[in-house]
Parts: sequence; structure tokens; C-alpha cells
Amino acid sequence: MNIHEYQAKALFEKFGIAVPKGAAAKFPEEFDTALSQLPEGTTVVKSQIHAGGRGKGTFKSGFKGGVKLCKSKAEAKEVAGKMLGETLVTVQTGPAGRKVQTVYFTTASSIKKEYYLAILLDRATSRPVIVASTEGGVEIEKVAHETPEKIFKVFIDPAYGLADYQVRELVFKLGLNAAEQKAASKLIRGLYTLFWETDASMVEINPLITTTTDGVEALDAKVSFDDNSLYRHPEIVALRDLNEEDPKEVEASKHALSYIALDGNIACLVNGAGLAMSTMDIIKHFGGNPANFLDVGGGASREQVVAAFKIILTDPKVKGILVNIFGGIMDCNIIANGIVDAVKEVGLKLPLVVRLEGNNVVAGKETLAKSGLTITSGDSMADAAQKIVKLVA
Repeated sequence: MNIHEYQAKALFEKFGIAVPKGAAAKFPEEFDTALSQLPEGTTVVKSQIHAGGRGKGTFKSGFKGGVKLCKSKAEAKEVAGKMLGETLVTVQTGPAGRKVQTVYFTTASSIKKEYYLAILLDRATSRPVIVASTEGGVEIEKVAHETPEKIFKVFIDPAYGLADYQVRELVFKLGLNAAEQKAASKLIRGLYTLFWETDASMVEINPLITTTTDGVEALDAKVSFDDNSLYRHPEIVALRDLNEEDPKEVEASKHALSYIALDGNIACLVNGAGLAMSTMDIIKHFGGNPANFLDVGGGASREQVVAAFKIILTDPKVKGILVNIFGGIMDCNIIANGIVDAVKEVGLKLPLVVRLEGNNVVAGKETLAKSGLTITSGDSMADAAQKIVKLVA
């Protein structure tokens, strides 16, 4: 789960991480109240969407830049009016863009130098890793490609936590002076505590800055959380912005289904993430394009299968459906009954190919055969994929 920059910075402040003073507004009527919390002078206005590249983005209205430096609060209010409610297109949003429903006002900082700092989970070592660079304010992927020697990594033993010598190593490699090292050390410790205690999957500051007064601040903030741990953090769940998510993915989450929308026209309904990935691969292999990743899990109920079909059919691009089930824990006959009920309930008119294998598969196939519905059976993954690709061609 992702949150907005203004929410991330509020979280930063709770963990003692220095950020520029700021205030958010969701409606034009809130501009004056938000700006009154900031000192007069140079003010930054930031569009709040779940996508990067805001500063270089363009609004569909023609207004350029989702992050603007303004000379006064009066100018900031005028600029905010041009952002709020408009659609911002960036390199990460795609041509459709994202509607800006919140703007964030912050005081301008006196920047001496920009850095990069992030903490995330390194899956190869099963440890948190701090990634830092002296090159901030630019895409870290570009730095990694062009000047990899400017990226530093520190791996943390989760049983021990962040050690003092690791903090000293980081601030030394970043080339900070004594005063900056003290401020940066506090910030790094606070950031790691936030990462660990909130079950974050990533916290990123780009740029992290040093100021002309030897301070260290998080000029930007990006935080993502592990969805599997959200049940432990109701206060974080409350920060979720459903307007920034695909409505189909939101609906799927209500039924404990894992759904990710894609650009193809063949919908997939599969049990197990690995099998779902393989199913999408084999559809591509035979010339088709998957419309989604949809994992109903290892013990899906009839109700979840019906919900999955309804979600699939809200996508107008879908021209056919492939159900690929391997019954381990899952009972194939439960899936079969769910498929029959779903087809009848939604009045499915699209081609449907079903491949069942494993636990109680004979009963499952018999249920489908006796349903009287137009369902094409797949004898294997390859056979099922070829059949659905041919049917939607």
C-alpha cells in the first residue's frame, strides 16, 4: 500500500525525521487555512498523486509542472488552483494521467547539496538494506547505470537492528561535515525505526538535502507498506487513498482476492501466485495478451469465485476468460460449482476455457459437463492457453 507525500512526511515527523514545514489542502476553500500555517515567503506547491516525475509532468489543461516553486503564498494559492482537480500526466502515470485531489504546500529550503536515501527489503539476503548516494534529486536507476560507484549499500541484521558503526559508515561515505553527520545520523536512525515498526516495504527520500545552516532534511518522502501486515496497523490503513487505485483492485481486496489489471484481453482466474504468473506467460507464448493477474488463493470459496468473475467482467477490454486451477488444498469441485454459479449469475457470453487438475478433479469436471453451459475444457495448461487465444482471435 502506498501513501501520499504529505502523509509520509507526517509519519516522518512522528519518528523524529526532519522535514520542511507543510500543510495539505483537498479543496480550494482550504488553501488559506493551509497556507496560514506556513511563514510568509517562498513556498512550494506539490501535486499529490501516487506517481513519480511530478515536477516534469504536464496537466491536460496545458499547465506545466506538478511541483512549483512560488515567490509568495499568494502565488502559491494561485498555482494550487491550477493543479487541484486537474489531471497530471507524468512518465509514470501513462497518457491517462492521474487526477490531483490534494495539493501540499511546504516552505522552501535553502539547499546546499542533494543526496539519495532509501531503506527496503533485500530479498536475496532476507535483510533490510539501506541504499544511499551522493547523487540525489535524479532517478536512482540512472545513477546505478551511469555511476554505480556512487551508490552505497548497508545490509542490516534484523535480529540486531541498525548498528552505530553502520550509521557512521553511511554518513562518512556521504562526505558530510561534523554538524551534518550528527543530524544525518539522527535522521537515519529514525528512518530505520519507522521502516521496522510500521512494516514498511520501502521508505525513500529523494532528495535528502543538506542546508546552508548544516541541517539535514527529507525534501521528499515515499513510503510503501507490506499489505500482509496491514492488519497490525489500522492507523496506516486509514491513510489509504482509494481514488489512487484501480476500482477493480479495490473491489478484489474486499473479497481477499489478489488482482492486478493489465492491458490485454484474456482474463485469468488462477489459484496461486506462481501458477498465475505461469498462466500469463503461456498465454503470451501462444500469441495472446493477459488482461489481469487474479489469484483466488489456496482455499477460495464459491462466493470468491463469483466475485472474481464479476470483477473480471467490469473490464471492457476482456474478450475471453481462462480459468486455470491446480487443486492441492483447493477442491476442484468447489471451483467448478463457483464457475457454474458465476456464469449463470452474470449471464456470461464471452468464451470461457477451464483447466482443472488435482484434488477432486473428476467431480469438478463432471459438474462443469452437467451444467449445460458453454464451457471449453482444457486438458493441460498449454491446451487451455491455445484454446482461449484461438477463441478471442
